[in-house]
Amino acid sequence: MRRLRIALVFILVVAVVWYFYGTGHGGSKSASGKNNGPPVPVAVATAAKGDIIVYLNELGNITPPNTITVHSMINGILMRVRFSEGQLVKKDQLLAEIDARPYMAQLEQAQGQLTRDEALLEEAKIDLARYKTLVAQDSIARQQLDLQRSLVKQYEGSAENDKGLVDAAKTQIAYTKVTAPVGGRVGLRQVDPGNLVATSDANGIVVVTQLQPITAIFTVPEDSIPTVMQHMQDEDKMIAEAWDRSGKKKLATGTVYAVDNQVDPATGTVKLRAEFSNEDNKLFPSQFVNIKCHVETKKNVVLVPLAAIQQGADGSFVYKVKPDDTVTVQPVKIDVTEGEKAAIADGIQEGDVVVTDGSDNLREGAKITVPAKEETSAPASADDTKKHTHQKKQGGD
Repeated sequence: MRRLRIALVFILVVAVVWYFYGTGHGGSKSASGKNNGPPVPVAVATAAKGDIIVYLNELGNITPPNTITVHSMINGILMRVRFSEGQLVKKDQLLAEIDARPYMAQLEQAQGQLTRDEALLEEAKIDLARYKTLVAQDSIARQQLDLQRSLVKQYEGSAENDKGLVDAAKTQIAYTKVTAPVGGRVGLRQVDPGNLVATSDANGIVVVTQLQPITAIFTVPEDSIPTVMQHMQDEDKMIAEAWDRSGKKKLATGTVYAVDNQVDPATGTVKLRAEFSNEDNKLFPSQFVNIKCHVETKKNVVLVPLAAIQQGADGSFVYKVKPDDTVTVQPVKIDVTEGEKAAIADGIQEGDVVVTDGSDNLREGAKITVPAKEETSAPASADDTKKHTHQKKQGGD
């Protein structure tokens, strides 16, 4: 009985194997080797000719063109502060006032001395005219005339010196009103009213940072120097775009206007400076940004979405859609990429349809289907979509 049971089990196993593998019910491939599995849903796009901008993508740091520590030009008591911390100020706007009374007193003294010496000078000139007449009449010695001329010169010198003292006192009084040397944003106050300020103070009164315009310093590899210098010599300046840290949001557009005079031997790079108007104050000093420099524009090249590009052991390739709604692996040579676009130098022609989404489940010869929603959202024109839909109808099973 035991041997009979074993024989029956063996016969049953052989029958099951024959049923699934002998009749083809257990596999997705027929005897011909063709793929009989369900079509893979994908999104597609049509290759088209267009223009693509080539950029140099570098890291940069926002640097104000002027950062000035405002110092007092005189010594004195700080009477009033005329700004709020963090305030935007204009050039020559009043920032602080220093006690002017000592310098007003100096001005009065200098003016009094000037008045006195001018009176003595006037008297000496009158005597000089009188002595000239007397010498002509031979009434006095010529030596007395010469002495009077010398005295007039002395009083003229004294009057000029007094005028200089008056001007110096007026300048000191003007320095009691501290103004902004440039327009920009003031920082935190470094001294409080009532304190003595001096010209030797290291911290000054406040720091003013210019924000409009503002600049960014960034580096480019030394291999890019010929391209950069060619643009700098052209009449059209090199366009520079500042993007946020993530590289997804453009903050400002400006121009490159300066190149450093030497390559850093440690990094093999050279520094460049770009200027931005910054009217909306989106750029802030010491802010990290991504800088994109417009190098050139490649015109009338074959473009496909970057999402269509796949990487394999032999390099880059795309899944090209055939008229029968199957795909083939098509090697491609990429010229440049920018944003969501790739310029193809070889392998794809204008009008070819490529898969942009759903390629993980594809292989050579796999059947595909393009859902209406995904096909509409693909980066293809309306004519390209109609063309691909027509090809589906012609090549459908």
